[in-house]
Amino acid sequence: MHRQRIYVDTSVIGGCLDREFAAESQALVEMARRNEIVLILSDLLFQELEDAPRDVMAVVEELPPESFVLVDADEEAEFLQERYLEAGILGEAWQDDALHVAIATVARADMIVSWNFKHIVQVGKIRQFNAVNLMHGYHSVDIRSPREVVSL
Repeated sequence: MHRQRIYVDTSVIGGCLDREFAAESQALVEMARRNEIVLILSDLLFQELEDAPRDVMAVVEELPPESFVLVDADEEAEFLQERYLEAGILGEAWQDDALHVAIATVARADMIVSWNFKHIVQVGKIRQFNAVNLMHGYHSVDIRSPREVVSL
């Protein structure tokens, strides 16, 4: 059985310890622990977590090795990130958000899950990201919030 490969950004990991987002974020992490899904974790996520509280980093450090894969922001992802920025989907100030989407796309994630409703999980932005993806020979990617993915 194919386990969905789900790219999570920093908002999901941090959400595990945020009262407003904890239930759904923790449920998504538990799905990975039960081998129902595979989390895709990027080097960008780890860079962003460097200054996070110890408890937040523990969320990823305590994951069993079979529950995730690690991916890096390579030249291909940086190329796609630049195409997003050139298309005006996001401005330079939010280039890391564009890089999250690019890394997930290049890693062939089945889905990106985020709590970032301003720059990532927004219908207009999703359509624009996918238009650029298709224009450059990549697949479209489903982008959702944890609330849409887990059932509590």
